[in-house]
Amino acid sequence: MSINAGYDDAPVDVLGIGFGPSNLALAIALQEQGLSGSAAGESGRLRFVERQSRFGWHQGMLLDGARMQISFLKDLATMRSPSSPYTFLRYLQDRGRLVDFINGRNFFPSRIEFHDYLEWAAARFSGIVEYGSEVIGIEPVYTGDLVQEVDVVVQRADGVRRHRARNVVFAAGLQPWTPKGITLSDQIWHSSELLHRLREIDVAKIGMALVVGAGQSAAEVTSHLHQVCPSAQIHSVFARFGYSVADDSPFANRIFDPEAVDVHFRAAPEIRQMLRRYHDGTNYSVVDLDLITGLFERSYQEKVVHDQRLYFHNLSRITRCVQTPAGAEVTVHDLARGLTESMICDLVVFATGYRPVDPRCFLGPLLEHCRLDTDGGVALGRDYRVLTTPQIRSRIFVQGATEDSHGLSSVLLSNTAVRAGEIAESLAEALREQGRPLTAAAG
Repeated sequence: MSINAGYDDAPVDVLGIGFGPSNLALAIALQEQGLSGSAAGESGRLRFVERQSRFGWHQGMLLDGARMQISFLKDLATMRSPSSPYTFLRYLQDRGRLVDFINGRNFFPSRIEFHDYLEWAAARFSGIVEYGSEVIGIEPVYTGDLVQEVDVVVQRADGVRRHRARNVVFAAGLQPWTPKGITLSDQIWHSSELLHRLREIDVAKIGMALVVGAGQSAAEVTSHLHQVCPSAQIHSVFARFGYSVADDSPFANRIFDPEAVDVHFRAAPEIRQMLRRYHDGTNYSVVDLDLITGLFERSYQEKVVHDQRLYFHNLSRITRCVQTPAGAEVTVHDLARGLTESMICDLVVFATGYRPVDPRCFLGPLLEHCRLDTDGGVALGRDYRVLTTPQIRSRIFVQGATEDSHGLSSVLLSNTAVRAGEIAESLAEALREQGRPLTAAAG
């Protein structure tokens, strides 16, 4: 059923849903191919809509001292075009820190600095991004039996509006995930909102905090709470015997190479599953060795001085976590011994990861024209294009929710620049077919 809403601008050649690092990298690649943008209300070729009120990337976890887990060279542009004006090195030069960064001899910038880099790049596209616009659906626009344009319907503060586009790139990012039955509240959080929520409370009054999870975020949250809550007991709960070390060795890291996407895409389903099983340790539920060592040393020293605040509940799971008038009531089940322990916590943080936003939620009537894979998701081409019936002449691309088809790098920054370039090339082909060829590449 069509949603009744007016239009704010003329049709555009490419409309991006979401404006995080993936679509920001695409904006850069398209600009360098010569595709200009359009300000709101004007006729143009490229626009983006973004749910957040301003650019931001995992801002709730921009912890002091936290570093990126990938090289600065895996930025928005370098692996596609090292001479791009949007590389991390160009950012450093613009900020006047290039020499200092080189002298620091570190391939892994702080997360705060990398976020500043992303903001620096995003600011150059502010005129073509409509912030505060949440996509609620995509509808086909028929010309006879053909769909040559689509309407992207967005919810804004001033009501529901439409954007008409010839092609769409879906990059809605990741959404926080918590185990079934968990309801977030004033005292039960997801790690994605950690810093925002900590600013709202008096951390000195936290007597007991509990962190759920075994990955990098869980370890970082545990470390941060231990530092900023001076008198609190900090309990970390995970089902493993201990934190597992992230495998960032050179050969293992080849799973994130651009060529690995080709291998994964061509592989049979059982080979894809094997690759995922073999290389989960490069990304999922793993922690940097320095952080693991630091947490262990803190815990050990507390035992030495008989002043323990940091506790690790390994081989354990949370079986109950509910908000009560007395606080967050948590039941911890020891898997090995079969025992349970109940706690009343001032704060519980679920550092349990994220899940990609499923594009099927937005495709609506278009979904009947889309091919599906063996798991019922939309089938994708190697160029990240949704495979459709010939009736659909508009191209729809997906960034992020492509791990099953394109491999482990799909939800990470590792391959962002190259992926954006591949989608930009496919869009250039589409625009030629649609009689809207690109202009000469920007200087």
